[in-house]
Amino acid sequence: MSSDEMEPRAVGRMWLLDLDQPAPAVAPRVAAALRRVTGADEAELERAMGGAGASVARLQTGRRAYAAWVEGELAAYGWVSFEDEAIGEHGLRLRLRPGEAYLWDFVTRPANRGQGLYSALLAFILHELSAEGVRRAWIGADLDNTASHHGIKRAGFRAVADLVVAGGPAEPARSVEGLPGVPETLVAAARYALLGEAGSLV
Repeated sequence: MSSDEMEPRAVGRMWLLDLDQPAPAVAPRVAAALRRVTGADEAELERAMGGAGASVARLQTGRRAYAAWVEGELAAYGWVSFEDEAIGEHGLRLRLRPGEAYLWDFVTRPANRGQGLYSALLAFILHELSAEGVRRAWIGADLDNTASHHGIKRAGFRAVADLVVAGGPAEPARSVEGLPGVPETLVAAARYALLGEAGSLV
């Protein structure tokens, strides 16, 4: 193996929740208003995202934003997609089947971290999606992001599989490995979502 090649290593973890199972009710540790971002909230979200037009572009393409407000200030937000979505940090595109949603790009303002807003916002979104008839929700996180994993688990998601990367940085080989005890049907669903029908991507 050349010096520029990588040993196989897990870099991310995929979680899912089948919404025919009730998601737990999760309350934040502070008084917060949780809601979908619409009209009057869009300018505040845009400012929170840096003001470069990212939120407007996303909303115009059918993605949804949800947010938590604490004492009238936007404290946390996240996005939901119902169509294929780029996972830029890993050079992948998540594939969604009909009836699935992908939750992504969640941010909590530093002053509001540790208040349980992330998991509460996730749970709120899951209840909204379930009421609309969405049947499955996906979410992922870098493997070393233990705070996110804790919040995801608290919201009711099940860890399903890890994304594993090997080879050289210019042409990494990617695979999806199921976690112990996870049924192969769920691992196969994660493999399709991340890598497509072939189950591999080089």
